[in-house]
Amino acid sequence: MSTVTHTELPGLTCLHRGKVRDVYVVDDATLLFVATDRISAFDRILGSGIPGKGVVLTQASRFWFEHFAEQVPTHLVTGRAADMPASIQSLARELGGRAMLVRRAEVVPIECVVRGYLAGSVAAAYARDGAIQGVALPAGIPLGGELPQPIFTPTTKAASGHDLPLTYAELEGSVGAELAATLRETALRVFGLASAHCRERGLLLCDTKFEFGRLPDGRLVLVDEALTPDSSRFFRADRHTPGEQPQPWDKQLVRDWLLAHPEVKDGEAPPALPAEVVAETAERYATVYAMLSGRPLADAVAEAIA
Repeated sequence: MSTVTHTELPGLTCLHRGKVRDVYVVDDATLLFVATDRISAFDRILGSGIPGKGVVLTQASRFWFEHFAEQVPTHLVTGRAADMPASIQSLARELGGRAMLVRRAEVVPIECVVRGYLAGSVAAAYARDGAIQGVALPAGIPLGGELPQPIFTPTTKAASGHDLPLTYAELEGSVGAELAATLRETALRVFGLASAHCRERGLLLCDTKFEFGRLPDGRLVLVDEALTPDSSRFFRADRHTPGEQPQPWDKQLVRDWLLAHPEVKDGEAPPALPAEVVAETAERYATVYAMLSGRPLADAVAEAIA
């Protein structure tokens, strides 16, 4: 599969270029979200793209948005080029499954992180405090162990640099008690639904982040991406043993390589990955999509560009 790390769509204004997504204005009510094959880690865009990564992010998000359609409203209009306005159909097809038409929404500047297993940077906080962001947990949970129940650990949504962890009280102070409660309830509910689906497919959903926004009519909807290997940590159920270092089936593979090569990670040039890490990451992303959706990525792309 080809690697697309930059887009320029004739006739459309680019509203925003993020670490991964290029966002284009379609009309007053809708945007075209394009997930490129750029990959970021440690707040830097890397010098290596991952072939087909943007396709996985788009098609995985589309799968989940459609899967949750009756449980939670989302910003998705369509992921099929044939259902988009005639003016952008050919552009969407050329992007090869990397584009979604979405409703414009005012994004709530909070990353709604939900954790179901002990992993990542919060493991050190748990070992030190017996708690994560003010949420007390029982003693003795091993690395990679399942938490008694999923916990909500929000962060700020920084325009640049690191997102900062928030306690629930701090979240209430930032967005108000009513919205904070809605964000927590909705994020935990969607996480529970997704976790059950993942287990049926042989995956364990360790943690993820959701973003929400308000439509012009005031409705709160799930936006951006959902439960992708970029925004989530997955374990293969048949290869996961609590107490042992978890095997990454997500972007952690890239982070681990960079941590092992600080001269590349912290160098002046955008970090470049070796070919074998690029290839393995691309394969794992496609595998996660196939396990989640129950069909090959190529089938999703064919439907998207038909």
